Amino acid sequence: MKSLRMRMLVAVVAALCCAAARAELRLPAVFGDNMVLQQGVELPVWGTAGAGETISVSFNGQEKAAKADANGKWAVKLPAMQAGGPFELSVSGKDVRLIKNVLIGEVWVCSGQSNMAMTVSRAANPEQETAKATLPKMRLFIVPNKPADEPQADCAGRWVECSPQTAGNFSAMAFFFGRELHEKLNVPVGLINTSVGGTPAEAWTPAPAQKDDPELAAIFTQWEKTIANYPKAMEKHKEEMEKWKKAADEAKAAGKPEPKPPRAPQGPTSSSRPGVLYNGMVAPLISFGIRGAIWYQGEANTGSPPKYQKLLPIMIGCWRQAWGHGDFPFLIVQLPNYMARKAQPSESRWAEFRETQMKFVSAVPKCGVSVNIDIGEAEDIHPKNKQEAGKRLALNALANVYGQKVEFSGPLYQSMKVEGEKAIISFTHTGGGLMAKGDKLTGFAIAGEDKKFVWADATIEGETVVVSSKDVPTPVSVRYAWADNPECNLYNKDGLPAAPFRTDGK
Repeated sequence: MKSLRMRMLVAVVAALCCAAARAELRLPAVFGDNMVLQQGVELPVWGTAGAGETISVSFNGQEKAAKADANGKWAVKLPAMQAGGPFELSVSGKDVRLIKNVLIGEVWVCSGQSNMAMTVSRAANPEQETAKATLPKMRLFIVPNKPADEPQADCAGRWVECSPQTAGNFSAMAFFFGRELHEKLNVPVGLINTSVGGTPAEAWTPAPAQKDDPELAAIFTQWEKTIANYPKAMEKHKEEMEKWKKAADEAKAAGKPEPKPPRAPQGPTSSSRPGVLYNGMVAPLISFGIRGAIWYQGEANTGSPPKYQKLLPIMIGCWRQAWGHGDFPFLIVQLPNYMARKAQPSESRWAEFRETQMKFVSAVPKCGVSVNIDIGEAEDIHPKNKQEAGKRLALNALANVYGQKVEFSGPLYQSMKVEGEKAIISFTHTGGGLMAKGDKLTGFAIAGEDKKFVWADATIEGETVVVSSKDVPTPVSVRYAWADNPECNLYNKDGLPAAPFRTDGK
């Protein structure tokens, strides 16, 4: 009897060991109930299981199988399908995973910094917008903030149906962009929000690609110094916090507003380090079927437009190469007006940055930019009118991605010719014609050989704007909306604002 009990115990232990050794069938979090799969493209599905295990994937009448490799990784590609659903996705091996309420439609990755992360609850008219957000065929997925030193295979997060209960916590920019597509295309829409406030483009770009470029090497040198100095910086920060606490207590006792607390120094765990957000928040999405990406970022890079002009095309190229879907559309939100308005024409780093953003249209294949120079706020870097910003970016997608015949841009500078004391500016995207919102056309400045810009008189004549000033008898250069927060009002009759420009640009 004792021998029998011992044999039974050995058998139980052996069975438990085998069960523990057998790898569980797993899929990344981006494959889950309520998800949207991209229509019209091959659909990669992947995960992990036991080494050598055969995995079968069934979906919408299609079935594909694959064998897990020595590391337990497996992947299949389902054939392209048309919009529709809901369906169930079955993944089976020694275990079975059933993903329910799956739709096929249009999927967009939505990334950037705080203006992409800003939620519907913080945008204009949040109560009204969330109350009417019963859109069961629009689905939302939020990638949690998780910087990483190495590319990650998975992330947390889950797909949810868009509803009054879920919309408020989602990216406002992504929501209004997606809602416009959903309404105009009449297909399901999936939105994946992967964004972190205050982060530069280098954090979203694979570090090796930046290290390979001599012009970007200084980014890493600076971070090495920052991390080396971190212990000393933290000691100083602790001292500043003690002073702040004392000042805050005194202000509270006196019934006055508390002063702003000192900002903690950046260090080895910062979300701004090169590559860390690509590793933790983009890499887990790689290969998931998408139509394209939208990008609202740049505030953290306005200090160096030339560096950004080099960096962002590298980032876009890395994303596209990693995804393996070819040159998928990449749509950029141009930074809106911000900060105090200046009385006289002057240089502007924000204007230079907007110029850099606009250059990506010609420099990067399938790249679009929407202009928002009229919907920013002087005292808030996070303007609330994400409705209009989302709609304008969606117009770009509707025209250039989905082939609809809609005007997607306001007037864009085309050329200048000088006739005597007048500079005549021609534009593309004049739509139904040029117009000024207001009694008088504003925002134009003019200069001669001395490069001293003065405010100009400007009038619309047909498809052109005639610019002049009594102080500049021989014009050489013209600028429009060239300021941090310009006063400007040139539009086309489709209601879209003219893009800022300078004829003396590099």
